[in-house]
Amino acid sequence: MDSPPEIVLSGIQPTGGFHIGNYLGAVQNWVRLTETPGYRCFFCIVDLHALTQDYQPGDLPGRVVEMTADLLASGLDPERASLFVQSHVPEHAELAWALATVTPFGELGRMTQFKDKSEHQPENINAGLFTYPILMAADILLYKATRVPVGHDQVQHLELTREIARRWNARFGETFPEPQPIHTQAPKILGLDGKQKMSKSLGNTILVSEEPEAIKKKLLSAYTDETRLRKSDFGHPDKCYVCGLHNYFSPADVTARHHEGCATATLGCVDSKRALAESMIAYLAPIRERSLALRAHPERIREILQAGAASARSVAIETMSDVRERLGLYR
Repeated sequence: MDSPPEIVLSGIQPTGGFHIGNYLGAVQNWVRLTETPGYRCFFCIVDLHALTQDYQPGDLPGRVVEMTADLLASGLDPERASLFVQSHVPEHAELAWALATVTPFGELGRMTQFKDKSEHQPENINAGLFTYPILMAADILLYKATRVPVGHDQVQHLELTREIARRWNARFGETFPEPQPIHTQAPKILGLDGKQKMSKSLGNTILVSEEPEAIKKKLLSAYTDETRLRKSDFGHPDKCYVCGLHNYFSPADVTARHHEGCATATLGCVDSKRALAESMIAYLAPIRERSLALRAHPERIREILQAGAASARSVAIETMSDVRERLGLYR
């Protein structure tokens, strides 16, 4: 008898820019998971989460279209996974409210991301930012996900999800599995400043669909080995942000040449940046072309997202029927 599949859930915000950090740190891994036997994958564009930020409502639909196009162009096959928009499955919000009743207030106060996001938007510290982890837990538990690919910055939220599942099961009976993390070799890509996480809101990104000239301009200002003040100074390629990006975008011989050139002071940082720009432009060109072609046919994107939502809702409705019964809601 075949064992049940592992259920995988992950999401991404439509922030108006799918950048190389998203691509290298998450989406490449998503594609691999869809190709792994024994996995059923749900990937969600989490527009409800995006509401916690300052944004223009008129921009949000276009951002969803762009994000979907970039995901598909990056190799995500909608025939192998359910790709959908969070708000198209209203059970996400309903389950979040139910889970809020078993979530300890003190645990939410300890979430480091709430503190970080509050610092970056002090004029908009809203309750949604505080309860964000509960909605994230609902995203996961609604599909009874058993595996969740997470970066280092999301581990704390997944631990809270597991705690919420335990508390729910103890109070209302066994309903949800405790999801386990999928730790991958996927890197955490810092922004062009080399200090903070790559983020559109911080203005330190390179978008996957970026124009070639914009890539060249942005990389010229990218952070390098801060101990190397002159070209004649010996560098440390293992600590250099630009040398690190060569590992992902440049051919092996180009990467080796610039690592050695940095360490021996035979090549300067500007040389490395220009070579990286050429490699990155060539690497991203097919993705950019596919994305632009998809954006030209928004009706196709709508069809894919509607099909994904229908697939996701078939699971979500079943879960919520069980949840309502366990809650004792009048039916």
